[in-house]
Amino acid sequence: MILGFDPGRDKCGIAIMGKNRQLHYHQVIESAKITTTIATLNEQFDINLIVIGDQTTSKIWQQHLTEIISEKIPIIKIDERYSSLEARERYWQIYPPRGFVRLIPPGMRIPPKPIDDIVAIILIERYLNISQF
Repeated sequence: MILGFDPGRDKCGIAIMGKNRQLHYHQVIESAKITTTIATLNEQFDINLIVIGDQTTSKIWQQHLTEIISEKIPIIKIDERYSSLEARERYWQIYPPRGFVRLIPPGMRIPPKPIDDIVAIILIERYLNISQF
């Protein structure tokens, strides 16, 4: 299983996906709760790879993730440029707009909740697209 991790100061996006691209879990978590959440997810899903975005606070989080799970699990940094824009578009594919929101042009729609978990999904997909699976 692959853990996708979109690091942030206050909140982080996490996702668990198999190499077959089946999504098993995704959530936006407060940064303070990451340690227990990831430890629990590792027990549940047996994570064998971590894919982390390479921008905001990634260096600090990379070290912290190694402490949470294991030094034996590889951590791969992925270019996360434009992933938030891509996640915004993906949000509306997953949760199609309803009511008056449908009338707002797609480029002007703002998701009503954080999309860091969708960014984590996109990071895993970017990794899978460049790897040899």
